[in-house]
Amino acid sequence: MVNQAQRLSKEFTACAGLVSEGSANAISGMAEMLGKDITVTSLRVAQISVGQAASLVGGYEALSVGIYLGVSGSASGHMFMIYPPATALGLVDMLMGEPPGTTVSLDEMEESALAELGNVTGSFFLNALADATGSTFMPSPPAVMMDMAGAILDVALGDIMEVSDDALIVETNFGTV
Repeated sequence: MVNQAQRLSKEFTACAGLVSEGSANAISGMAEMLGKDITVTSLRVAQISVGQAASLVGGYEALSVGIYLGVSGSASGHMFMIYPPATALGLVDMLMGEPPGTTVSLDEMEESALAELGNVTGSFFLNALADATGSTFMPSPPAVMMDMAGAILDVALGDIMEVSDDALIVETNFGTV
């Protein structure tokens, strides 16, 4: 007989495999949008305590750029893509076809470019999950914000804590070739 811990471990392993597949699909969408080859240098899927979420991006007070999408359909949830400001500004440069270091702030146009990046990568991620499970997942329109990591995460983490003390995270490090 399989005990509870073994069952949960098998469920997490299956879920991690789906999330890894979704992440690979999202990176593929990002590469298409940027018109560049992207190399993933690390990918980690983990279940963490909700209270640890901000520590993954430098702590609650770390200045961060977040792209948020709500998820509805067969399941509901929250998706965040959180970047250090320099990385987000670099992504804007690539999206806008500008030389590296051109973008120095996030105005309406730059936020729109990041929102579209979030829309594409989030949709590619959700489509891979939907295809693998026969489910339907729909992203909300993306919201882009630059603030302290804690401020970006707080609303969603509050919602998550209503149903669980844990969150599933995907930590990806990538670069262009």
